[in-house]
Amino acid sequence: MTGYLAEASARGIPVILDGIVSCAAALVAERLSPGACDWWVAGHRSTEPAATIALASLGLEPLIDLGLRLGEGTGALLAIPLLTAAATTLAEMATFDSAGVTDRDA
Repeated sequence: MTGYLAEASARGIPVILDGIVSCAAALVAERLSPGACDWWVAGHRSTEPAATIALASLGLEPLIDLGLRLGEGTGALLAIPLLTAAATTLAEMATFDSAGVTDRDA
């Protein structure tokens, strides 16, 4: 998993971290490839205290914090619609010019 995270960042592929195992692998990958964490998103905050410590060390703030402890990538799956909505908004939101806003300071 550490190799996957390092290679994904080298290729510019975003990854959603989910739980303590992926956070532990991310800590090692970040040490091997500084700056790799710029390509990662913390899907959720695991209830395990070590996950919170690892995310803080990586400088990542979880997208959701629902007290999940289910495993199987549940937090990452719940984060996908939020990330999709953010990307869609960024890509499709009108600018002031395209929306015909002429008085931007009002």
